Amino acid sequence: MPRPTDRREPLYRSVNTRTHGVRHGQGGEYRHTRHARDADADATHASMHGRQRHGRDYTPLFRFLLSKVGRAWDEVFAEAKARLDTTEPVFLLVARTDAERRGIVRVGESSYFSGLYVDARGVLCLVDPGLDARDMQPDCACCTHTFNGVRFGSPS
Repeated sequence: MPRPTDRREPLYRSVNTRTHGVRHGQGGEYRHTRHARDADADATHASMHGRQRHGRDYTPLFRFLLSKVGRAWDEVFAEAKARLDTTEPVFLLVARTDAERRGIVRVGESSYFSGLYVDARGVLCLVDPGLDARDMQPDCACCTHTFNGVRFGSPS
C-alpha cells in the first residue's frame, strides 16, 4: 500500500504573465535604443535569458516567516527552503547583517512587511516589534496599501 506523501504547499503563487498588457519591469523597448551610439549600446544586444524571475508571488512566504517569529531560525529556514524554488526571496525580509536591518520592507508597489533578523541566539525576531498598520501612511490615495496583509490608509 503506497504511503501518502508529506508534501506541503509551496510558499509562492504563480502570477499570470500571459495577459495582454502585463509588464513586469522589463525596461524600455528596443526601438528607443536601436540607434544609440553610447557605451551602453551593447546592453541592447545581450542575451535574452534575463535574471529576473517573473510569475512568482511570495506573499505566502512572507506570512509564513512572520508567523515563525520567536522560533529557531535553522528550523524555520529548513522548512522554507524545502517549500521554495529558490532561497533568495527569504532574504528580502530577513536581514543577513546588522546594516541590512529595516523596520519596514517594501515588497511590490504598495505592499509592506515587517523587517526580520536572526539574533545572537539563532532566533527569528522582528526589527521593530511595536510597528503596526495604524502607524503607516499611504504614499498616494489611488492605491490599496497593505502592511503585513492588513490594509492601511483611507479607502479611495
